[in-house]
Amino acid sequence: MKTIIITGAGSGLGKELAILFSQKGYHLLLTGRTLEKLSKVKKEIETMGGKADILQLDIRNNEDIGSKVKELSSRYTIFGLVNNAGIGHFGAFTEITEQQISQMIDTNIFGTILMTKAVLPVLQHNNAGQIINIVSTAGLRGKVNEAVYVASKFAIRGFTESLQKEYEGSGIKFNAVYMGGMNTPFWDESDHIKDKSSLRSAKEIAEIIMGQLDQDSIVIERKNS
Repeated sequence: MKTIIITGAGSGLGKELAILFSQKGYHLLLTGRTLEKLSKVKKEIETMGGKADILQLDIRNNEDIGSKVKELSSRYTIFGLVNNAGIGHFGAFTEITEQQISQMIDTNIFGTILMTKAVLPVLQHNNAGQIINIVSTAGLRGKVNEAVYVASKFAIRGFTESLQKEYEGSGIKFNAVYMGGMNTPFWDESDHIKDKSSLRSAKEIAEIIMGQLDQDSIVIERKNS
C-alpha cells in the first residue's frame, strides 16, 4: 500500500484530503500540532475502512524531519506528500510583529521546502510520486493586509514551478494549488474574513483538487470573487 504524508492534517483541508486519499486506497501519515485532532481524523479514516497513522514532527526542524522520513521510508512505500500546513497573520504591514513574520516564513516557506527536500529523494529512488503544495490565491496576486503572508506564498509558487521544470519528464508530479479562502478553523483567531459562511467548505475544495491532480496548477477562485 502506498503512503501519503499530509502536513496540517488535523483539520480543514488537510483532514478532508486525508479522507479522500484514504478512500482511494492510500495509507495516510497524518502530521500536525494537536494530537487530539489527528487522533480523531485517524479514527474517522479507520471507521470508513481506511488506514492511517499519526506522525509527530516539527516541519521547521530539518533534523527532526530527516531522521523521521528516513525511518518511515524503511517501513512504508512513500508515494506522496501534501504540504498543507500554513500560518497566516493579517493586518496592516507596519503592525505585523517580527515574531509573526518569523512564524509565517518558518512554517510556510521553510516547512514546505524542508519537507520536500526530505521526501523527494525517496520518490526519486522509486522514480514515482506526487508532491502537492497548497499555496492559495495569495500566491497569485497581492492582497490588502496580507503582505508577508502573500510574500511567503509567492515564494512557494516559485519553488513549485521551479521543481516542475526540474523534474519534467520524470515519474514525479508536482502540483501547485491556488484556492481562495475556505470556511475552516484557519480563520478562528482572526477577523480578517468577516463572514466565513460565504467561503467554500474544505470538503468542496478537497474534492475539486482530487479531480484535477493531473494538472500542474489547480486554481480554485473564491466564490463571488
